[in-house]
Amino acid sequence: MCTLTHFAMPADARLKSPVILHITGMEDLPESVTNDQTPRFQVVPAGNAFFHIKEKSTGRVRGFREDHNEACALARSLELQIELLASGCLR
Repeated sequence: MCTLTHFAMPADARLKSPVILHITGMEDLPESVTNDQTPRFQVVPAGNAFFHIKEKSTGRVRGFREDHNEACALARSLELQIELLASGCLR
């Protein structure tokens, strides 16, 4: 059972109090990996609990799933297949 003890301070006081972050050793943090390519596929809703995987460049539907997570996984899989074809690994 939640006793709401973490909300002991009124909301107004929490919003007015300054937030101070002390960050040391920034040079030790790993640089974030940036992906220069935009995704080729987009998951779009196509009805009640139904999703299309659409190719952004052509607008063609390349697949469909009833679950959003599965649709995203299919989009990632299609993206990976294209990358592998482009690199010559699947020829």
